[in-house]
Amino acid sequence: MSLRIVVCVKYVPDATGDRHFADDLTVDRDDVDGLLSELDEYAVEQALQIADEADDAEITVLTVGPEDAKDALRKALSMGADKAIHVEDDDLHGTDVIGTSLVLAKAVEKAGYDLVITGMASTDGTMGVLPAILAERLGVPQVTLLSEVKVEDGKVTGRRDGDSASEQLEASLPALVSVTDQSGEARYPSFKGIMAAKKKPVESWDLSDLDLDAEEVGLEGAYTVVESAAQRPARTAGTVVKDEGEGGKQLAEFLAGQKFI
Repeated sequence: MSLRIVVCVKYVPDATGDRHFADDLTVDRDDVDGLLSELDEYAVEQALQIADEADDAEITVLTVGPEDAKDALRKALSMGADKAIHVEDDDLHGTDVIGTSLVLAKAVEKAGYDLVITGMASTDGTMGVLPAILAERLGVPQVTLLSEVKVEDGKVTGRRDGDSASEQLEASLPALVSVTDQSGEARYPSFKGIMAAKKKPVESWDLSDLDLDAEEVGLEGAYTVVESAAQRPARTAGTVVKDEGEGGKQLAEFLAGQKFI
């Protein structure tokens, strides 16, 4: 039986772009380019490596996001994933991590899976909590923050590296794992892979396909609310210390005044 791997990926605003909030205090995505979250590329890479070792495996990449989020799926498909699912619905606008985990759980269950793989966090929200919440919603074991992943004999095993020690972990399938940016450099899509990705299937689902109501997601269903936001103040000129014999003393006084020492 084929090993069914679902990789959850996110389409995020380019961190090098000029990002700002819209009137409803959500990120204004119209004025900034987006891309596949870099940390999710590691998840795709680990799925590809697991599939290479398996006798038979199929990789589905899944994302929840606006129309342009298909770009993240195409990147994953060009890396080597087999097919993609895009959950898109206007009522998803403003969905927080709790709502996103609900949508992903419904989509993962509908797609069918043995192993779910995610990145350690998204590069925009950087919360790092979605893998655990998603695993809880699915009712499966979670093995998170792995630097090494293997699947064998109906189990997923991996190594989690900490500051003072490394742990060897395992869980029976079905399960969810998240991988860190130390799990292995993600491959760069080849020209052949880019061309092949254009022919791979991409399904589009909305809330009705997942039996979800608009009130459960979006700004209305969000557990967290941004009440106010202010633009970061412009940088001011730095303090210049002229060393005329008292430079060290002035520097120490400045650092003490800033409570650095």
